[in-house]
Amino acid sequence: MKPIIGYVRVSTRRQGQSGLGIEAQQERIKSFCEQFGYELCETYNEIETGAGSDAIDARPKLRDALTEAKRRRCAIVVAKLDRLSRDVAFISGLMARKVPFIVAELGPDVDAFMLHLYAALAEKERNLIAERTRSALRAKRSRGEQLGNRTNLATAQKRGSEAQRAEATERAQKLAPAIRELQKAGISSYSGIAVALNARGITTPRGGQWHASTVARALHRLSLG
Repeated sequence: MKPIIGYVRVSTRRQGQSGLGIEAQQERIKSFCEQFGYELCETYNEIETGAGSDAIDARPKLRDALTEAKRRRCAIVVAKLDRLSRDVAFISGLMARKVPFIVAELGPDVDAFMLHLYAALAEKERNLIAERTRSALRAKRSRGEQLGNRTNLATAQKRGSEAQRAEATERAQKLAPAIRELQKAGISSYSGIAVALNARGITTPRGGQWHASTVARALHRLSLG
């Protein structure tokens, strides 16, 4: 069986952590190797965090795959061409490294020249999609239409505010025993409680000094004021 190195790439850290796309690519590479008689020696998984970055320096796992492929004098296989790049210049730079690349979905007989053509088509498609999107947005703006889903934005803002309030209430509850103790000792004013808390070295939930206003908010959340 002919040795080969696998390369898998996802474009964001979130996708990498969730495994989105990684398993599917690995399975496609495995099926390709079984079908065409390749021995998959090793697979390098890349979680690329630089959006839109096609520089080889941004892909340490691809560098490792190239090094290993050169050492074994074998090819690198990817599930789809866009897992390498949609950028023709980037593809050309990889071809110049004298390591053959095989794209599983295109088959083992597609040579470097054809890979350049497929990359050029992919780049053209990407540019056309981007231009169509920009044109559609310009047309909406010219008609005075509001961009974005304001309903979703409002919902997200509401949920964010609710989460912040819940967190603030939880932090205030942790201070309740100290505040109750001060109130039992006869310290009832907001400013007096603030001075006492500061004197004891108890900071606000944000790590700052207490003031009458911050004590008032905490007592309001605890319904102690």
